[in-house]
Amino acid sequence: MTIHKQHSLADPVTVLSGVGVRLQEKLERIGISVIQDLLFHLPHRYIDRTRLTPIGALRFGHNAYIQGEIELTQVRYGKRRSLLCRISDGTGTIVLRFFYFSKAQEKGLQRGLTIRCYGQVRRGPNSLEIIHPEYRVLSDAQDNELEEQLTPVYSSTEGLQQARLRKLTDQALTTLNNDKTNLTELLPEEILAKQNLPTLIDALDYVHRPPPDADVQSLIDGRHPAQQRLAYEELLAQQLSLLELRNELRAEHSPAFELSTQLIPDYVQALPFTLTNAQTRAYKTIASDLNKTVAMLRLIQGDVGSGKTVVAALAALQAIEAGYQVAIMAPTELLAEQHYNNFLLWLEPLGIDVVFLTGKLKKSIRNDVESRLQEKKPVVAIGTHALFQDSVNFSKLGLIVIDEQHRFGVHQRLALLEKGQQHDKYPHQLIMTATPIPRTLTMTAYADLDHTIIDELPPNRKAVNTSVISNERREDIIKRIKHICAEGRQVYWVCTLIEESETLQCETAIETAEKLAEILTSIRVGLIHGRMKANEKEAIMQDFKDDKISLLVATTVIEVGVDVPNASLMIIDNAERFGLSQLHQLRGRIGRGEIKSDCVLMYQTPLGDLAKQRLEIMRTSSDGFLIAEKDLELRGPGEVLGTRQAGMPEMRVADLMRDAHLLPEIQNTAKTLLAQHPDKVKLLIHRWLGKSLEYSNV
Repeated sequence: MTIHKQHSLADPVTVLSGVGVRLQEKLERIGISVIQDLLFHLPHRYIDRTRLTPIGALRFGHNAYIQGEIELTQVRYGKRRSLLCRISDGTGTIVLRFFYFSKAQEKGLQRGLTIRCYGQVRRGPNSLEIIHPEYRVLSDAQDNELEEQLTPVYSSTEGLQQARLRKLTDQALTTLNNDKTNLTELLPEEILAKQNLPTLIDALDYVHRPPPDADVQSLIDGRHPAQQRLAYEELLAQQLSLLELRNELRAEHSPAFELSTQLIPDYVQALPFTLTNAQTRAYKTIASDLNKTVAMLRLIQGDVGSGKTVVAALAALQAIEAGYQVAIMAPTELLAEQHYNNFLLWLEPLGIDVVFLTGKLKKSIRNDVESRLQEKKPVVAIGTHALFQDSVNFSKLGLIVIDEQHRFGVHQRLALLEKGQQHDKYPHQLIMTATPIPRTLTMTAYADLDHTIIDELPPNRKAVNTSVISNERREDIIKRIKHICAEGRQVYWVCTLIEESETLQCETAIETAEKLAEILTSIRVGLIHGRMKANEKEAIMQDFKDDKISLLVATTVIEVGVDVPNASLMIIDNAERFGLSQLHQLRGRIGRGEIKSDCVLMYQTPLGDLAKQRLEIMRTSSDGFLIAEKDLELRGPGEVLGTRQAGMPEMRVADLMRDAHLLPEIQNTAKTLLAQHPDKVKLLIHRWLGKSLEYSNV
């Protein structure tokens, strides 16, 4: 008789059957090193193989499990070679399309065989299609039986099959069920009872291996109580990690700056415009924060062109008048240079030193800037992430302003904070974004910050007129470009991703620029794309700014960027492929001068329902916050925020849109835990965020 050694959840995965060195390496790649990690590597979706859908009842965009007889298999040659296999079940036909296939696969899909497959139904050129379905050819009656329960699908890595992950998860669940004391329940009983949540062990069991009588639809939708229980705990861990970060920074002392009596009144008086009420409100809040010895941690959101930079200048002046230095960090050299030029124009007449620091400065200039920062004199230093390199040392940094925070990870922001630490005092932080962030995301991604919104545009900003036009009217648009350039104004032509590849996006832009230059012989056409070196991009943008280029063909590298007040027309090609927030950011590049501006959203026909909805929202609204909320509904948080850049780990089970209703309660629970169960806080954060935490260097 073989006695199986009982494992513990803390044992390395190598103790499990079938795990050798190579499999261990693959598991490490997706964050699995001990048995417990397998339990928290949760299914991100389920395949329903418990029932077949008749082909005639298939709906575009839905996942389905189907069965049919092969009528025809052929290789189609075109731009890309593909293997097509047409199947039918008497209710309808569908094409299975494979771009990657072998000779053996082609031979195996013979006419007359019965095949069962699973995948997402799409519209093909002539009929419905499934691209690269999971499939198997049925051989006998026994092979015909359907599954009894839903099949979980896990995120994986190259060479790690789903079947292998399921077997390993089975072993992990056995380990858990042999010794349930192995896994601590970290949510207090009163919270479980109040929220009516199942226990952690029951939830994990259910989610990994739903029983045959499971409510299939609620699991597929992610709304089953077992999933909601895990989502609650994951969002709670996320919230706690940010609150801990906030509390640690709040516990540090910062210098208190007196309210400005000289520099700010002089600056405001010299401005060629009057501050809006929203700008004044925002600055009063910031001034009050800066006047305290507790570190300011404030996120200032304002739509494109709402005047956030002016508010940042007011904050900088308060710090300067108090005798401190200010660092302003932007994500690109172009944006940093724009800030530098603005601050130079505003602050130099007030006798304030403004310096510029980016990676491409000559060594002698760089050394000069670095030595000026080491003097105890007030100075405003503007630059890119070059500001937090080792050689840069501030002597008296009192305020950090970070523009477009979502382009930097949390850890980069903290690295700059560490730089400014002087005698146990930390600089204040002001973070600005022109990407309106829906409230749901603000509550999670930016829970460590206070929020201020500038919800008013300056009176001189003209609304951009937006129209939606089919690609078939391209010639009309080209005539319009001729007319506009003849009047001495400038135009953007933005190219989108044709496929998920920056390389292909650049190729499209190159091709478009060449074609437009051939047609518009009297117009100077420029080109900017992501594969160019930074200095090439800078030079092109500078030429556009200086009106040496009349028509700029660009990829989305211009999304957060430079003011060219003379640019009054933007054409966004294949606009249906963009997300709403991105379209809104791009549109914000125009309408920055006195001239009436137009944005043309050009789409390829036929247009899907979702794309129609998106373009209609853009046509009828210029409210960035409304657009951001709609974008979140239509696309989800990962795409809206660029979650990876925002320093937010990928969610394992929670979905910010779907689970938004849990957030108010989670915020209360987080406060309760910090106050009454502090011992559980670190354990919860480690359980869910473990290796992805970048807050540890605070």
